[in-house]
Amino acid sequence: MTTAVIDNSFFKEFKVLASLAWPLLIAQVTQTLMGVSDTIMAGRYNSVDMAAVAIGFGMSLPVLIFMQGITLGLSPIISRYDGAKNTADVANAVQQMLYISLGMSVFVLLLLLAIPGAVGAIDMTPELAQKTGDYLFYVLLSAPAFGIYQTLRNYCEGLSITVPTMMIMATGLLVNIPVNYIFINGLFGMPEMGGAGCGLATMLVFYTMALATFAYTFYATKLKKYKLYERFLPISKPDIDYMLRLGLPIAFTLLFEVALFAVVAVMLAPLGALTVAAHQIALNVSSLIFMLPLSIGLALAIRIGFLIGEGRHNHTKKAYWAAMLLAVSMVVFTASTILLFNDQIASIYSGEKAVITAAASLLILAALFQFSDAIQVVSANALRGYKDTKAMLIISFISYWLVGFPVGVMLGLTDMLVPRMAAAGFWIGFITGLSVAAVLLFMRVKVIQKRIIDDSLVRT
Repeated sequence: MTTAVIDNSFFKEFKVLASLAWPLLIAQVTQTLMGVSDTIMAGRYNSVDMAAVAIGFGMSLPVLIFMQGITLGLSPIISRYDGAKNTADVANAVQQMLYISLGMSVFVLLLLLAIPGAVGAIDMTPELAQKTGDYLFYVLLSAPAFGIYQTLRNYCEGLSITVPTMMIMATGLLVNIPVNYIFINGLFGMPEMGGAGCGLATMLVFYTMALATFAYTFYATKLKKYKLYERFLPISKPDIDYMLRLGLPIAFTLLFEVALFAVVAVMLAPLGALTVAAHQIALNVSSLIFMLPLSIGLALAIRIGFLIGEGRHNHTKKAYWAAMLLAVSMVVFTASTILLFNDQIASIYSGEKAVITAAASLLILAALFQFSDAIQVVSANALRGYKDTKAMLIISFISYWLVGFPVGVMLGLTDMLVPRMAAAGFWIGFITGLSVAAVLLFMRVKVIQKRIIDDSLVRT
C-alpha cells in the first residue's frame, strides 16, 4: 500500500468523522447552553440564586449523567448492527434499553423524598438551601423524559442519524431561554421563582425533547425498516444483563468525573456564594468547550462500531488517529481564545467585579485543562466503540479520585503544600487527574487495537 493511499484513506476517515460530529457538536453545545443560560439568567437575578442553581445543578448532574451513561452503551450495539446490515435485532436492543431507562427513572423519582435531608446536610444559609432544594426537585422530576430521550437519541446516533438530535436539542434551547425568563421573573401571571424557575424550565424542556424524539422515531421513513414500534417485546434478562455489563462501566466512568466536579462545588459552598459563582462560571465555560472533543469522541464510538460490524478492524486505527488530530486541533484554538479573553468571558456571566476577577483567574486554569480532557475523551469513546468499558471504569477511578481529588483537597483547603488556594487548588487537581486519565486511556486503546486486530486476523 502506497503512502498516497494511506494518506487518502486517513483524510477520508477524517471527513467521515467530521460529518458525523458536527450535528453532535451542535446538539451537545445547545445542551450545555441550557445549563449556561440557567447560570447566566439566575446570575442576572442575583448571586444567591446563581449559587443555588450551581449547587443544585452539581447535585442533580451525577444522577442524570449516570442515566445517560448507561444509555450510551446502546449506540455501539446499534452501530455494529448497522455495519453488519442486521436490521432484525435493532428493535429489541432499543426496547430493552427503554425498560432499563424507565426502571432507573422510578428510582430517581424516589430520590425526591431525600432532597430536604441532602440539601440540609450542606453548610449554607437557609435561603440558599431552600432555593437549591426547589431547583433540584424540578430537575429530578424530569427523569422519565430524560431517560426516554437519551435512549431514542442513542438509537438514532447508533445508526449515524445525527441531524435530528441537533434539531431537537436546538428546539430545547429555544424553549428553555424564554421559559426561564418567565419563571425566574414571574411574568404572565406566573410566580416569581428566581433560580427555582430554571429547574422548572429544565423539566419542561426535557419532556418537550422526549416527545419530539419519539415523534421523529415513530414517523421517520428511514427508520421504518427497524420496526421499533411494530410490537413491544418482553423484558429479556440476558439482553438487559448484557447491556448493563456494557453500560454500567460507562455510567460509572462518567459519574466518577462528574461527581468530582459536583463534590467540589459542594465543598466550596462554605467559602461563600462568590467562590461558588466563580467556580461555576469556569466550569460552565470549560463544559461548553468540552463539547468539541466530546462530539468527536461520540462520532468515533459510532464509527468504530460500524467498522467492526463491517469487519474492517484494522481501519479503526485510522479512525482513532483522525479523531485525535481533529480534537486536539480544535482545543488549541479554544484554549488560546480563553487565555486571551478570560476577563471578557467572565463578564458575560456576572456584572459583579469581584465575581468577574475570581472567575477570570480560574479560566486560565480551565484553558490548560482542555488538552488532557480532549485526549482522554477521544480515547474513552474509542474504548466504548470497541466495547471495552471495564478498563475505563478502573482508569477513571484511579485518575479522578486517587490522584485528582486528593491533589485538589490538599491545594484547595489545606496549607500542607502551599497556602490554601481555594477553588484554584481544585482546578489544579482537575488538571492532574485528567492528565493521568489521558495517558492511561491512550495506552489502553493501543492494547485493545492490537488485540482486536490480531483476533480478526486469526479468524480470517
